[in-house]
Amino acid sequence: MTSVQPISGASAAVNSLLDEAVAQSAVPTLKVMRLQAGILGTPAAGALFSSNQLLSSNLLLPDSFGVIHVGETFSAYLGVLNSSSELPVRGLSMVAQLQTPSRRILLPTALDARNNNNSSLREVAPGEGVDALISRRLEEVGQHILRVEVSYDSGGAKTLRKFYRFNVTNPLQITAQSVTRSGDATCLVSINVENIMDKQGVTGGAVAISSIGFDAADGLSAMEINVEDESDESNDPAQNIKQRQSAVELYDSTVILHPGDSYQYLFSVSAESEAAALRGIACGDELGKAVVVFQKTMGELGKIYSSPVMCPPTSFLKEDGTQNSKFVINASGLSVDVAAASAQRSSSSGRGNGSLDEVLPVTVEPIDPPSTMRLSVPEKISLLIVNHSSETMNLQIQLRLSRMSGVVVCGPSFVTLGSVPPSGGSCTIDFRLVALVAGLFSVSGCFIVDLTTGMEVEQPKLCFIMLVTRTNND
Repeated sequence: MTSVQPISGASAAVNSLLDEAVAQSAVPTLKVMRLQAGILGTPAAGALFSSNQLLSSNLLLPDSFGVIHVGETFSAYLGVLNSSSELPVRGLSMVAQLQTPSRRILLPTALDARNNNNSSLREVAPGEGVDALISRRLEEVGQHILRVEVSYDSGGAKTLRKFYRFNVTNPLQITAQSVTRSGDATCLVSINVENIMDKQGVTGGAVAISSIGFDAADGLSAMEINVEDESDESNDPAQNIKQRQSAVELYDSTVILHPGDSYQYLFSVSAESEAAALRGIACGDELGKAVVVFQKTMGELGKIYSSPVMCPPTSFLKEDGTQNSKFVINASGLSVDVAAASAQRSSSSGRGNGSLDEVLPVTVEPIDPPSTMRLSVPEKISLLIVNHSSETMNLQIQLRLSRMSGVVVCGPSFVTLGSVPPSGGSCTIDFRLVALVAGLFSVSGCFIVDLTTGMEVEQPKLCFIMLVTRTNND
């Protein structure tokens, strides 16, 4: 009897077909949906609503990515489905990225094999599906792209890519309307917040300002100035708690901005650390950023920052480089600007072309001057003299009567200070002033004379003083 020998070539072909059948994978289906709040529908034509009822009670689901604003948190649902009834999806992995106008950000998901503790890839059974959630706070204005890539194994690595484009707009415009210097280490910042949804051609309603603050730079602190809150505050804690629990009071205290509306806030930014207080706040220093937390119609929360707010220069020099005759040095921060200009010029090892420290190598600043004076009653005023130059100077301070009006010096009109060290060396001196007539006058006519070279440095107006007559009670 003859035995039958197996054919090795046929066996190899059968094994190859079996391996291919095992390695076959169904093609997955990718579904992406943005997670967002619904919107209130508008009444249909002919519906029985009152004239002041603009919204119905029906909640409509969004049919697209909708309106997305900077500061909001973008959340999306990613689902991978296996619509096959026979084959599984093998070796599944998904990578999600958010491309902004300036960079590409990787969004971690539970379906990303690189983020799993297991090195093995997922397998989705026929008729089943897997999903994941992604979220990211939007920080830039412009076109964004959500890039989703699904990888699976079907006789080799294969990929499925989808791109979802959406535009991010700015709901609020936050600007520093004015920055006023109030001394060497304090600035008053006026912040204007405006709802600009209507200006961008996007649909959007009112925005409620949940909170606003000022994120001060290192070494600085910020405090909101709100006169109404301070005046309405009661000394009775129980009464204050009752007011905070009132829904009407809470609604009235909430700032609601409709499209086109704006609201202003005032902050005081001051030096907090000892080093910052010693240096002061100079022109060009960053004060910080305003930060606004807002809520939209359906309670969607957003957080937005303003651009950096900078300390402005003083008005001592006009745009053409000439001195401003109306400038007053008291609480202007001029001495801090001069010191900063001198330090910058020293670090660059060069001489500036009419820089501030060359125009005023020595500054004179009053220390807590009186705001009012009575006629014929002498009053003391203290002056701080600072040498910003790089050389020791033999100085004399003079208050010249010919340049003074309304309020004049009482007693010696000049004092020899002697040698004042360079690069911030200082000294203080006291003068006595007397008021001659009633009215608002400036203390002027102050000169610094270098007794070695004969150089004279005329100082700006030192301060304003209101001169009042005596009352019967005096």
